[in-house]
Amino acid sequence: MRYGFTTGSCAAAAAKAAAYMLLTGHEKNEITIETPKGILYHTQLVDIRRNGQACTCAVVKDSGDDPDVTNGIRIYARVSFSGEVMQPLGDGQPGITIDGGEGIGRVTLAGLDQPVGNAAINRVPREMIEKEVRQVCELCDYHGNLSVIIYAPEGVRLAEKTFNPRLGIEGGISILGTSGIVEPMSSHALLETVRVELRQQRVLGACVAAVAPGNYGLEFMKRTYGYDLEKSIKCSNYIGETIDMAVELGFSGLLLTGHIGKLVKLSGGIMNTHSREGDCRMELLTAAAIRAGALAESFPRLLSCATTEEALKILDETGFRQQVMDEVMERIAFYLDKRAAGRLKAECIMYSMEYGELAATAGAKELMERLCRRQ
Repeated sequence: MRYGFTTGSCAAAAAKAAAYMLLTGHEKNEITIETPKGILYHTQLVDIRRNGQACTCAVVKDSGDDPDVTNGIRIYARVSFSGEVMQPLGDGQPGITIDGGEGIGRVTLAGLDQPVGNAAINRVPREMIEKEVRQVCELCDYHGNLSVIIYAPEGVRLAEKTFNPRLGIEGGISILGTSGIVEPMSSHALLETVRVELRQQRVLGACVAAVAPGNYGLEFMKRTYGYDLEKSIKCSNYIGETIDMAVELGFSGLLLTGHIGKLVKLSGGIMNTHSREGDCRMELLTAAAIRAGALAESFPRLLSCATTEEALKILDETGFRQQVMDEVMERIAFYLDKRAAGRLKAECIMYSMEYGELAATAGAKELMERLCRRQ
């Protein structure tokens, strides 16, 4: 299946092109950037508008074979000379501000990638935009300030088809992506890929399968355990099916590591963590808080949270975070054991971006040590 490119890659490409046209005065009809994955993204530019103080252009989003609601929309970047006085960097590089315009959502609830009030342009896309624009500034020997506005007029309409309203992102879509690449999400193709990777690991002599929904905790796992999550098998939302395949292929153990936003669903026996299959994150956290004896006045607050990171802050404030996480992990262990049915040892480590490791099953550290030795 054909890969696509994220809204973050589109925004970075459009911003680079607009900066180039602004600073050189020459029109550009195509542009290339390097994604965080190391894959080059080459794209055409449309709707180019230029004047002496600003330049605007758009990139048409190509999601490849992934069924993405943003496929085909235009992601615009407007780059202009900024009159703002910004703190220059130590090496004399220009100051670059990045914001969202029409069709880009605004964060209204805490606990998301960006603080309340910011445009919903996540950290990695912001880094991509700044990197590409700075490259143009260096090429043109420009040391002034620039303003970058990312917008997507169709984003207002499309936002209703996403989870943004529920998450507290209002007015548009988000600019997302950690790798810059959109990987096709055909369930059959993805499960076959998981099977191939598991089989390959088994043939190479692995007895323990390292599994993760994605690379969200890459830095955390390297920092905490010295383990490169890139080496793990990416199971996406298909945790139950991955356990089944690991059993079939003869693994004796499986270590699942992941963010609480996905793994908390396991505490309710939900083995496919896609939001279409079930999203009881706050209900499950609240149930765990009740079992842990947390303060009753915190329950309505937990239920109204948009993200698990926000809920963790409430639990931390009330002094019950660890007790609740232990309750959650106890239920996760129960359902992992139930799915494995004694055929392999299934362990789990759960973390958050703000608090690090939250909880782990009894045998998780032992399996992690074995994986680190093998790695």
